[in-house]
This record gives sequence, structure tokens and C-alpha cells, in this order.
Amino acid sequence: MTAFMTRRKSLFVAATAALALSLSACGGSTPGTSNPSVAEKPTFAANSTMAKLSSAGTIKIGTKYDQPLFGQVGLDGKPVGFDVEMGKLIAAKLGIAADKIEWSETVSANREPFIEQGKVDLVIATYTINDKRKQVVSFAGPYYEAGQALMVNKDNDSIKKPEDVKGKKVCSVTGSTPAGTIVDKYGAVLVPAATYSACLEPLRNKQVEAVTTDNVILAGFVDKEPDAFKLASDQTFTKEPYGIGLKKDDTEFRNWINDQLEAFSKDGSYKKAWEATAGTVIKTAPELPAINRY
Repeated sequence: MTAFMTRRKSLFVAATAALALSLSACGGSTPGTSNPSVAEKPTFAANSTMAKLSSAGTIKIGTKYDQPLFGQVGLDGKPVGFDVEMGKLIAAKLGIAADKIEWSETVSANREPFIEQGKVDLVIATYTINDKRKQVVSFAGPYYEAGQALMVNKDNDSIKKPEDVKGKKVCSVTGSTPAGTIVDKYGAVLVPAATYSACLEPLRNKQVEAVTTDNVILAGFVDKEPDAFKLASDQTFTKEPYGIGLKKDDTEFRNWINDQLEAFSKDGSYKKAWEATAGTVIKTAPELPAINRY
């Protein structure tokens, strides 16, 4: 190894250590993790998706990697959050242990393609159910209902409601429901980003005046940096039913997942998953929304 390469390696190690220290020093809550009890030798209809996954002993799940409380990757490279816990619960009912789940990062723009191409079996990624998406994928759920909100810098008191962003620059993720709403309904000037975490620096540097997405996602960012950011208001201005995305018209699998969601609500698994993750910040545990068995 050359002296130059040695120096580069040393700088990389130092930077990594500094990052770890800065993250551990940040305010905010760290979602917990769990290993749900795995079903022993579950049986399913022959040739069903459930039977195939159970036999394979693994499942591919797409989730967000940059959204505190719902789906975020830690320094160990493993995702944590409410969406992740829901994925573990479903896998366990298939007889698949948490460490046998193959996680993939899904952002708003690639969720449908990943499902269509078979890169993932499920997407659990703050994924709003809507009619446009149902044309190409199917949804189980909803398992949670969020609402769109605005996050601003801590010293910004000029934005309180969505009408206040007309003509102003607002950051949101390309292809997301909130991005379309804030432009089409409220006249904001969209500054697009690949991920919501990529909106943080433009907001901090006042290149944009707000970031918009679902309230629970923004609450996670505020929890991490309460001295930098705040929610413009406690009020939301849309309803965002989160669903579990899967292959189009796999009705048997969709119905089975819906059955599991209802069971999780009854046996306390749903509440436990919430309290270990998003519930560290949002103290009121939600009720499972009415399942849409379309």
C-alpha cells in the first residue's frame, strides 16, 4: 500500500468515526428492533406466493432507508422503523426469520418498478395507496393513515398552512404524492430531490422555505434536529393511507396479508411495533385503519 493510499484510508476511518460520534450525539429517539416469533412449518395453498416464499425461506422487502421512525438504516447497515417491523411480522407468519429478510432501499420513484420487475416481493415504505398506483401494483392495507404537513426552519414563522407556500420554493421527493399536491393544489415551486433527507440541507441553508411530506416522516426529522427544524403546524392537510405494495392482481397474497394485519391489531403486535419505533416520538398509538379489501 502506498503512503497516499494509507493516508486516504486513515482519513476515511477518521471521517467514519466522526460521523458515528455526531450521530450518537444528535438529539432524537432511536427506534427499537425486534425478532418476532417465527411460525413453525406454516402451510399454504400449493403454488401460492405464500407457499413459494415459505419454501424458499427468504423474502425480499423494499423500504425507505432515510426516514426516521419508519425506515432508516443505522450505522450497522440494517434498517429500523415501523415499516421494518411490519415487514418482520409478515415474514414471521411465513416462517421466515428476521435475519432471512433481504432488504432493498426503495425511494418514491422506484417502488412500482421494483415490484413489477420482481426485485422485491413487497414494498413497505410509507407508500400511499392511490388509484394511479393501483393501475400497476396491488396494495394490502392500509396499515396506517398519515397526513401531509410542512417542515420549516426553527426561526420561520411566516409559514403556518399550505396556502402560505404559494410561489415559494418547497422541497419534496420526485414522484411522490406530496410533491404533486403542493404544486397542483397550493401553487408552490417544487425543488425536487431523490430522497427526503436530501431536502434537509437546502432547507437549512434557506435555498428552500419548506419541506413537505407526511407528518410522521417530518416528525422524525424534527426529533433528530429539534434546534434546527419544526413543523409549521400540528395540522395535516391530506389523508395518506399507507399500504403494502405487491405484484398486481396477486389477490390471494393480498388477502392473506390483510388477514395478518387484522390479526396483528388484535394480538397486540401492531401496538408493540409502533411503541418500539414511531411511538418513541408520537406517543399516541394509532388504531389499525379499516382494511380496504377491494
